Amino acid sequence: MSNLFNEIKAQIEKHNPTIVLPEGTDERILEAAANLAKDKVVTPIIIGNVDEVQEKAMRNEIDLRNITIIDPRNYDGIEEMIASFVERRKGKETEETAREKLLDVNYFGTMLVHMNKADGLVSGAAHSTGDTVRPALQIIKTQPGIKRTSGVFVMVKDEHKFVFGDCAINIAPNSEELAEIAIATAETAKVFGLDPKVAMLSFSTKGSASSIETKKVSEATKLAQDARPDLVIDGEFQFDAAFVPAVAKKKAPDSPLQGEANVFIFPSLESGNLGYKIAQRLGGYDAIGPILQGLNKPVNDLSRGCNVADVYKLSLITAMQSINQKVTL
Repeated sequence: MSNLFNEIKAQIEKHNPTIVLPEGTDERILEAAANLAKDKVVTPIIIGNVDEVQEKAMRNEIDLRNITIIDPRNYDGIEEMIASFVERRKGKETEETAREKLLDVNYFGTMLVHMNKADGLVSGAAHSTGDTVRPALQIIKTQPGIKRTSGVFVMVKDEHKFVFGDCAINIAPNSEELAEIAIATAETAKVFGLDPKVAMLSFSTKGSASSIETKKVSEATKLAQDARPDLVIDGEFQFDAAFVPAVAKKKAPDSPLQGEANVFIFPSLESGNLGYKIAQRLGGYDAIGPILQGLNKPVNDLSRGCNVADVYKLSLITAMQSINQKVTL
């Protein structure tokens, strides 16, 4: 996995993106911010009461010199932010409710991203997924043509690299949503240097079984193919038919995948969550994520059980997403 992150660093170091870390009183966040600043690849912004943040840093012997710390209660640009927030919410917030809501570090940090004062945000070490994702959906919102965000894992082992989705957000996507997830995941795969070959997974291969579940996947495949004929997307596939060339020759000889899929779209959150954890625990793959996709600007969610390295790595990924989105605009 170190090779992957060396590649990421090489891609982002000349851009030096700014990443907001809203959870400024968590020592894991502070240590990761110090490491990011020391390596001069990403510029971190910490959100929190300045005295509390510095006290926590001193207590844990963390050097925050030259790192910007912003307190929402003492922010010079708060009036501009309130006005922008009210406008963005289009009648759903008043100036009074906006002023109160922007005391929440995740809302405040997300507004910094929305207002182009930062390139991305990483939160979740001390907050739930909902606390991290909700402000992003309300403020940053999803990209044109994408109705909802989804979450993927990049699975890495030695020189092998795959992307699994959706493993984090959507419990039971319908065919239209599954098609959206497939397209978004293919674009995420490109960020990590993959030429995406997308397999839509099921317990059936090309009609070998017929049920509501298999029809959903085959319909999603057709929708994704029609929407993005430039991408290699095929299904429905059992995993072995998507991954093993010899099996593919028997079960799907006419498929463009030929058993060489590198992006796997699971039909439900249940199967996606199980799939990535089986690959991680039994297969020995490193699971990088969840990485949120489909937003206009990158916001990513940490596990509350994360360590310093997880915060550091997800910050790098978020930085790379921001650069890639700017290039494609």
